[in-house]
Amino acid sequence: MSKCEQCIVREFSSLKALNKDELIRISECKTSKTIKKGENIFEEGDNVNGIFCIKDGVCKLTKLSPNGKDHIVKLVAKGELLGQRSMISDEPANLSAIALDDMQVCFIPKNEILNFFDKNNQFSMNVMKTICGDLKLADDHMVNMAQKSVKERLAETLIYIHETFGTNNDGTLKIQLSRDELASMIGTATESCIRLLSDFKKLNLIELVGKKIVLKDIAKLKKIAD
Repeated sequence: MSKCEQCIVREFSSLKALNKDELIRISECKTSKTIKKGENIFEEGDNVNGIFCIKDGVCKLTKLSPNGKDHIVKLVAKGELLGQRSMISDEPANLSAIALDDMQVCFIPKNEILNFFDKNNQFSMNVMKTICGDLKLADDHMVNMAQKSVKERLAETLIYIHETFGTNNDGTLKIQLSRDELASMIGTATESCIRLLSDFKKLNLIELVGKKIVLKDIAKLKKIAD
């Protein structure tokens, strides 16, 4: 089992403010887990009682809508933490976290993390900044959903996935979302998403390789998104 003080992913999250002794303490109390593609890290309504540090892999955060469909709120990658908001608000998880590929995560109990809040001011500030960043993203997303067309939102989402998670050797997007998942991210019906992807292909903006997607004209996609 790797030690937190030697783990590079801690540099990408609030954990970077912890000193060596604090990291050694986390190493002693954390639990490492392998989450298989499609499995839940936690579900909406669960009492998480700690935070998860993503060591490898990507997950989707989803919210169940009144009609029973999952809506993807955010994609979360290596180096990020899950469960910070629930820990501070002392409420059950507001979202579900589901693995999009095989993941390595470390679970750190809530009581250990809260100890660092009392003793390490920079750590608590980092957590607050992360939560403020999530609120800003939620505000931006709400405005986008209200003001941008589905076509604009699809272009923007494809660029986001490309720039955030990169591509495979064959040029396809590294994060492979199903058509249902893509439709959920842009807030439309699956049929509309499939039709728009077909339109983008006809305009030579993307190429469809089976279920995978290659972005062929990023400049034009950005123009549509803006």
